[in-house]
Amino acid sequence: MVRHVEKEREGLSDAEIGHTLLKQFVKKGFGKYVLVPGDPGRVSIMASQWDEAEEFHLERGFNCAMGIYKGAKIAACSSGIGGPSLEHVLTEMAALGAHTFIRVGTTGALQEGMFNGDLVIDEASVRLDGTSNLYVRNEFPAAASYEVTLALVEACEIHDLPYHVGIGATTASFYRGQGRTSFGGYKPSGTEEIFTDMQQAGVLNFEMEAAALLTLCRLFKVRAGAVCSVIAQRVTGIWDDAGGVERGCRAGAEAVRLLTEWDEKKAKANKRFFFPGLLD
Repeated sequence: MVRHVEKEREGLSDAEIGHTLLKQFVKKGFGKYVLVPGDPGRVSIMASQWDEAEEFHLERGFNCAMGIYKGAKIAACSSGIGGPSLEHVLTEMAALGAHTFIRVGTTGALQEGMFNGDLVIDEASVRLDGTSNLYVRNEFPAAASYEVTLALVEACEIHDLPYHVGIGATTASFYRGQGRTSFGGYKPSGTEEIFTDMQQAGVLNFEMEAAALLTLCRLFKVRAGAVCSVIAQRVTGIWDDAGGVERGCRAGAEAVRLLTEWDEKKAKANKRFFFPGLLD
C-alpha cells in the first residue's frame, strides 16, 4: 500500500516537509539502503512493488519513497539526469547515514544479443560522466561493490529476469556524448567514434549516472551498484521499454532484501565482508 504524504504543517513548503520526513525516516533506518532512479516517476513504480510505502517530494522535482519490501526497510530517491544532479542527492543521503546505493536506470545497449527489456548490471563503468573527474584523477576506476553486484545477479535469477553483466559507459551527454547527431543535424567530426570505440571494447551500454555514483560511493566509503533496463538497442535502432523498467525496479528491491539479509549474517558472524560460506 502506497501513502502519499500531503502538507501536514501549515506554513511549511513541500520541500521543507519532505526534508523533515527524509531525516526522520533515515534516522529510523528506512533510508540506509537506497534505490536511485534518474526519473522521479520511477519512484512511484518502485513504491507500488513494496509491501508498504510512503512517497513525498523534495525541491527541484526530486521524488522519494520509504517503505518495507519483504521485511526489509527500503528507500528510493530520484537523482535527475547526469552526474551533477546525482552528486547532490547522493551527498545528502550519505550525510544522513545511507550506506548502500543502487542505481536503477534505463540504458542503450551497444552489443548484439541484447534485447529491449533486458537488464544490464554494470560491475564497472567508463568515466565519461563529467563529475567524477572533479573528485579524483581519471585513472581511478568506477567499480561497483561486489556485494551489490552479486545481490543484483541473484535478484535477477530469483525472478527469472533476462540480464547481462559487464562494463558500461557513463557519458555527460545524451546526444554527442553517445555518438548521436544533435539538433539541426549538428554532427562534429568524430561523433560516431565514441560508439564504435566502446562497442569494440566490449562495453555493454551507454547511460548517464553510474560512473559518478560508483566513483563517489567508493570515495565516500559506502556501497553502490547499478542495474539498468534496455530501452534503446543501438545496434538495431529499436526503442521500446518492453517491461524492463518494472523488472529493474523489482531487481533493485530484491537486491536490497538480499543485502539486508547478508549484512545481518555478517554482523552475527563478526565478519566485515560477505562470502558464500556465510549462507551455510
